[in-house]
Amino acid sequence: MSVTKHKGQRVGVFIDTQNLYHCAKNLYRARVNFGAIMKDAVAGRTLVRAMAYVVTTESGEERNFLEALGKIGIEIITKDLQIFSGGAKKADWDVGLAIDAVKLAPRLDAVIIVSGDGDFCPLVDYLKTHNGNQVEVISFGKSTSGKLREIADDFLDLSENPRKYLLGYGNTKRGNPAPNNSNGHTSPTSPITV
Repeated sequence: MSVTKHKGQRVGVFIDTQNLYHCAKNLYRARVNFGAIMKDAVAGRTLVRAMAYVVTTESGEERNFLEALGKIGIEIITKDLQIFSGGAKKADWDVGLAIDAVKLAPRLDAVIIVSGDGDFCPLVDYLKTHNGNQVEVISFGKSTSGKLREIADDFLDLSENPRKYLLGYGNTKRGNPAPNNSNGHTSPTSPITV
């Protein structure tokens, strides 16, 4: 895929933090380098807004992580981790991310979705069809929906350079990667920690 990227392009970055966190943890036993991702996502263009969707916990373990994201210019959008009576946990921001992308799309030339979740396929289609946005996807190719990769105007595969996009990669002995399903969706079961 080849897309136009120039200084005057207005971009918005929408980060599915849970998806990226769990993919990095399950595939590489490492943490995500959001600074490196932001640099390559923006690629010298005009950043209008960068938003990371994060689930918070009662313990507040994610406080340092949130501060680190804020320091690199990412706006943090939070909601509490839902814990159901049977102990099941739910932590996803798919609808919130999609709504924000649709609302901001008229002010953007390029929408960058940082997630491999196939649930975003209708969003990508809508943004391209109704707003004429260029839609780029950034995620780990090993856990990204094939359909999402196919319909995006551009795809940055973080798996092609894990040392650049991961913190702690190669510092410990890695076991076998955890399985993922075919649409790239991960089911978070723990909070984000640094």
